[in-house]
Amino acid sequence: MMNTVTMTDAGVDEALEGDGAAQFFEDMAIALGRKPHCVSPKYFYDERGSALFDLICEQPEYYPMRSEMALLSEHARDIAGQIGAGAEIIEFGAGSLRKIRLLLHALERPARYVPIDISGEHLAASARSLRRDFPGLDILPVIGDYTASLNVPPARAGARRVGFFPGSTLGNLDPDQALAFLRRAGALLRGGGLLLGVDMIKDPAVLHAAYNDAAGATAAFNLNLLARANRELGTDFDLSGFAHAAFYNAPCQRVEMHLLSLRAQRVHLGACSHSFAEGDTLHTENSYKYTLPGLRSLAARAGLRPGPVWLSPGGMFSLHWLEAPQRSESAWPRVGLGDKLDDKL
Repeated sequence: MMNTVTMTDAGVDEALEGDGAAQFFEDMAIALGRKPHCVSPKYFYDERGSALFDLICEQPEYYPMRSEMALLSEHARDIAGQIGAGAEIIEFGAGSLRKIRLLLHALERPARYVPIDISGEHLAASARSLRRDFPGLDILPVIGDYTASLNVPPARAGARRVGFFPGSTLGNLDPDQALAFLRRAGALLRGGGLLLGVDMIKDPAVLHAAYNDAAGATAAFNLNLLARANRELGTDFDLSGFAHAAFYNAPCQRVEMHLLSLRAQRVHLGACSHSFAEGDTLHTENSYKYTLPGLRSLAARAGLRPGPVWLSPGGMFSLHWLEAPQRSESAWPRVGLGDKLDDKL
């Protein structure tokens, strides 16, 4: 787990880089040492991977970005009414900060914006751009893995905390992980709420096209995980020996992404050698799809109160407002201070 270090401390860049590399090495060693091979999708998002994901969002087949942006544009005023004036907005997995702009224009006197992302360089660049466009807004980026912990700065006095989790990123978590995340979010946001973007179950042909775009952006994004391991961990993956494979697993209600070994081969990590037979895969991502009753039931199990839902035409995509009830302080897990980027912006 990433250490809790403020970005103003001397040598923090090296500490964070080393800590993150150690975790990447450990997780990759586990993935290669077991079968089926499976690694967390969070390792997609180095600087190159984040740029490739932005490219995926521009592809004509990839409907989630367009659908969610349209919903945010059309319903920004209604959503702002749910959030209320003077709120502190915390965005999980903030990425390029494109969607938050639509909300910020509609919100009344937001107290602060706290974007959380695992890719520090990408987050810093995005936050610099946002500060130019919203010079009066207090923006406090945090480097962190929101799936492991929700470490954020202390709340502004009197400010209602509201979470923003767009992009159907909840779908990257398996059902137990999604439930755990929503519970932690409810603890962090008590007295506020969560605006959640969720992709819906639909025609498998539409899903297949979205994750197998003709331009090959998703394939490049998937393969970049191996290239990143080569750069950062010293592995010797031959990228020409692997192919992108994505498909909808209907019984599990999820899209799966894999890297398919095209031949028998060996990969070295540190002093260890690992084998891939022809046809073996490295499972890199799941993207679960939801029904409205299923998502609302999950939210209720997490202690959140399902509120208004905004649906795109044909029910392709959904935005959910979930209330986080106020509870006594002793009922909630402790939340600490994250890794601030102030000196880089």
